[in-house]
This record gives sequence, C-alpha cells and structure tokens, in this order.
Amino acid sequence: MIYPSIDKLLNLVDSKYELVHIAARRSKQIAKDGYLQMPESEYKCKKNIGRALEEISEGLIELKKQ
Repeated sequence: MIYPSIDKLLNLVDSKYELVHIAARRSKQIAKDGYLQMPESEYKCKKNIGRALEEISEGLIELKKQ
C-alpha cells in the first residue's frame, strides 16, 4: 500500500494536478536545500517526492487557494 493515501491527499488538495505540482516543487526544494520539516527518522519514504507527499498529508505545507 502506498503511503500517504491518495484519498487523504485529495481531501487536502483540489485536484491531482495541483497535488503533483505542489509535491514536485517541494521535492526540488528538499533536493536543493536538504531542509526537512520533520526529523528524518519520522519519514516512511526515503525519496524526496515521497517525503514531500508526507509533508502535505501532515499539513506541514501551506496550501494557498487562488
């Protein structure tokens, strides 16, 4: 089973496309800066894109409505 669940993420974000955009931008930030919003041991995923999705599901990413 994939973590975090796509259903949980889509409750936070309006569309799949917006979710992909937000996760990709955060993943690139992690790769560039190396800054994680949670301790590294708390992440279930090892890759940056998974970590970005975990941060979105935990509410650590501020989602702006346009």
